Amino acid sequence: MATATADSLGTGRRKTSVARVRIRAGAGKITINERPLDDFFRNVKDRAAVLAPLEATGQVEAVDVIIDVKGGGMTGQSGACKLGIARALKRFNGELEAPLRQGSLLTRDGRMKERKKYGLRGARRGTQFSKR
Repeated sequence: MATATADSLGTGRRKTSVARVRIRAGAGKITINERPLDDFFRNVKDRAAVLAPLEATGQVEAVDVIIDVKGGGMTGQSGACKLGIARALKRFNGELEAPLRQGSLLTRDGRMKERKKYGLRGARRGTQFSKR
């Protein structure tokens, strides 16, 4: 017995943010943490990052996207959403993998915050030199 709506799932990560993305055929509605895209991401750069996989594949008006994102800040969350949407689109339709790969939208950004080391004030900053 098949389900009425075939959902495709994708998980995206960036810095300390994790986005769980669900894609289904629809009219182009994007919901993030039960809020519309424009309410959740006020910055144009963050909105563009979230829409990048949909625009690269021409699926902006063809699918509904439901995202649950946690952790990190706005930039990390938008990057996590971008990767999650790209992975879910690849599962939704395998033919979309080529344009997603071309735009390097399926590659995870592995940059993380460097840990603080003992004897230093931060990851790399040392203590201030005192002459006296």
